[in-house]
Amino acid sequence: MSVNFDEIIQRAGTNCTKFDKRFAVFGDSHVTPLWVADMDFAAPHEVTAALISRAKHPIYGYTFAPDSLYEALISWVKQRYHWSIKQEWIVLCPGVVPSFTAAILALSEVNESTIILPPVYFPFFSAVTKSNRQLTLCPLSYHNQRYEIDFDRLAALEDNSRILLFCSPHNPVGRVWSRSDLEQLIKIAQEKNWIIISDEIHADLTYPEYQHTPLARLAEEFENIITALAPSKTFNIPGLNLSALIVPNAKFRQAILNFFDQLHINPANPFSITAFETAYQKGANWLDELISYLSCTRDQVADYLTKYLPAIQLVKPEGTYLLWLDCRSMRMTDSELKRFFIHQAGVGLSPGILFGDEGSGFMRMNIGTPRSNVLAALEKIKKAYV
Repeated sequence: MSVNFDEIIQRAGTNCTKFDKRFAVFGDSHVTPLWVADMDFAAPHEVTAALISRAKHPIYGYTFAPDSLYEALISWVKQRYHWSIKQEWIVLCPGVVPSFTAAILALSEVNESTIILPPVYFPFFSAVTKSNRQLTLCPLSYHNQRYEIDFDRLAALEDNSRILLFCSPHNPVGRVWSRSDLEQLIKIAQEKNWIIISDEIHADLTYPEYQHTPLARLAEEFENIITALAPSKTFNIPGLNLSALIVPNAKFRQAILNFFDQLHINPANPFSITAFETAYQKGANWLDELISYLSCTRDQVADYLTKYLPAIQLVKPEGTYLLWLDCRSMRMTDSELKRFFIHQAGVGLSPGILFGDEGSGFMRMNIGTPRSNVLAALEKIKKAYV
């Protein structure tokens, strides 16, 4: 069945972070919320139907993941990315951020450093610092509206680094890293004997002209790569909090399992298991329609900014439903930018400075919403600025 992504679904009043936390985050409960990274689209019908069916069984007891769930994930990555993984490599986790935090704690020591490449998803910073680990920054380089990894700087690092926390596709700048990029990264990591934790939660949200390549697929002989995956961003089910780490290295895998066992964490519940498996089994057509819809929205935003708001430049995304907006030509400080978008335009975006100092002068916009919402927000910004 065709999906109506233009449908407006009322989310306010559902304890929804994106809508019901507007006053807490922005000081204004009426801003158009284009910030937190979930979408305003209904999940695939098949997922909803499976959840309803499970809910009709009136006992919601302790639950484990069946083999069919693992098979659904294995089949998905094989069909989409030509990557063959084994069931024994899969560690189910209560969300991607907890999973890479657990890996940092399990696989590094207090005196060792974790490298991140800002501007980057802000929990990368806290996952390291709140784990009482050292933080090493190797910022991305930005030239001609495109971000690149600074491989020379990365290779020159001489600190006590143990882990590289990598974002692929990249949030917030939208890069889908090329095979050449990934191979260079692997080469440096092998020379340094680093462990790479590759957050690939946005892997499925890649625009048609680009192709995501799992980092670990290019390095089957280098078992120091751990991949974080989840259906949460792909199928708009992040509130169900179930993800997976792909850990080929048996020693690393056992260390992570021991960490979760120590905390008595069981990531599974009757509904997360049902949604996870069903999404990977039956969500492909829905996802293909979503990518087509997001592509059109992205292109319309680009055209609108060029025509009406040239002071805001779009860093063209290759993946994710998050747009990275270069607002430096507006000649405002970060606090002024925040005030402008909230109090003058009435639009709630994520300030770029949240993603590191390198995000100063930028804003992140979530276009995972009916296109009418995005276009209306752009009109509000134009009216406030021009």
